[in-house]
Amino acid sequence: MAVSRALIDVTPLSGPAFRRLWIGRSVSGVGSQMAVVAVMFQVWQRTHSTVWTGAVGLAQAVPVIALGLFAGAHVDRVDRRRLYLMTTTGQAACSLLLAVQGVFGHVPVIGVLALVATQGGFGATGGPAARTFIPRLLPPDQVAAGLALDRMALQASLLVGPALGGLTIAAVGVSGCYLIDAVTFGVGCYGAFGLPPMSPQGGTARPGARAVLDGLGFLMRSAPVRAALLTDLATTVLSFPISVFPLINAERFGNNPRTLGLFLTALAVGGTIASVFAGTFTRIRRPGTAMLLGCATWGVAVALLGAVPNAWIGLALLAVAGAADTVAVVSRSTITQLSTPDALRGRVAAAEQAVGLAGPDIGNLRAGLIAHATSGVAALVSGGLLCAAAVSVIAASTPALRRFTPATPPAELEPAM
Repeated sequence: MAVSRALIDVTPLSGPAFRRLWIGRSVSGVGSQMAVVAVMFQVWQRTHSTVWTGAVGLAQAVPVIALGLFAGAHVDRVDRRRLYLMTTTGQAACSLLLAVQGVFGHVPVIGVLALVATQGGFGATGGPAARTFIPRLLPPDQVAAGLALDRMALQASLLVGPALGGLTIAAVGVSGCYLIDAVTFGVGCYGAFGLPPMSPQGGTARPGARAVLDGLGFLMRSAPVRAALLTDLATTVLSFPISVFPLINAERFGNNPRTLGLFLTALAVGGTIASVFAGTFTRIRRPGTAMLLGCATWGVAVALLGAVPNAWIGLALLAVAGAADTVAVVSRSTITQLSTPDALRGRVAAAEQAVGLAGPDIGNLRAGLIAHATSGVAALVSGGLLCAAAVSVIAASTPALRRFTPATPPAELEPAM
């Protein structure tokens, strides 16, 4: 019995609507990861420039960050199911256009990035819409389990997608990856077709900038949501380590390119293991405490990664960090979903999505600058310790986050003045 309670809770999959949605998004996630590999490979083959390959990530992130709460406000004004279907169709169309240009090969690199950015713009709206589905499809006591299943699908796509992408490129070229991505978006649409209408409950958002102000006002008023997003931002900005991985690989693995991928794989393996045993943290009564512990564990693991000289112990620490990240992400999403009135979930989901993209990018820049000025060890140790300290301060100053339980009612919707 104890072992079964430690394993991920699959009860949400007994509901046909959630099951279909989960399968669709899982398949679509694999296709998206294959397309990421295809874009990176194509841009590198065309330019042999790390500046251009770095611009791929920028093209994906900028629309999400730029649209931000405005996209979330639109999500809170319309039928979210219909909006998700429209934006997913738009993403599929972009993948088809990428497949066509991959066949003919005459489109400039900037055109490829423009298609990637357009696809990111559709995702900037469709992503927050999809994040509002789980609390509408599941009872409150199953939301954490549903989010854990969603996270497990993401971790699986990170493990499987890039490998399938590489094999597909070797067999049929980049166009094959883009075409598969378009088909998987179709599977994602199929998963959402069976959902009931998803118009916001409790009133629609006000037009224009007033809806954005309402969203910002809620973030300021709701201590659990505000602290959860601030904890995530502090963790990623202060201790995101990926930009330092090539330097650590050079110091501990003799700059062997075959081992560089082990760093990201270790994070994904740790996250996958945590997802399998998600019952250990989704069944507890206080997800805020679980999130704080997960973020603090991440920081300590990153600091120890910089301190230990043994490469394989370092990889084990990255697996611990990946597991801690899964605990933190699922717990944070549980807090934001259950603390937010349905009428505001699109805007809060958009803010959560923007924080999830901007924080790691800024954190990678911070780590890279400190490593350049001092050393990789200094960047990792200082970042990890600062992360742990910041989490401790937030935990001490926000008891509402520590004490939050799934039974805590969402804050009332109050328009910004």
